[in-house]
Amino acid sequence: DPILNPEAKKFDDLKFIEILNKRLSVMDSTATSLCMDNRIPIVVFNLNEFGNIKRIVMGEKIGTFVRGDD
Repeated sequence: DPILNPEAKKFDDLKFIEILNKRLSVMDSTATSLCMDNRIPIVVFNLNEFGNIKRIVMGEKIGTFVRGDD
């Protein structure tokens, strides 16, 4: 989160295993594991910025796309 850490680096794509191995604070590790185990891809984005939900639904590439190994 660049608000909490000004030196935070934005990733366009990540794999769940990278988040867990590197202990990235993208989201809770239990939630990360559940999504990985159930092959549920996620998009991490700024929910507080007006219009971002619509942008994600419309397919705009904002935030970080997190997926499994396949």
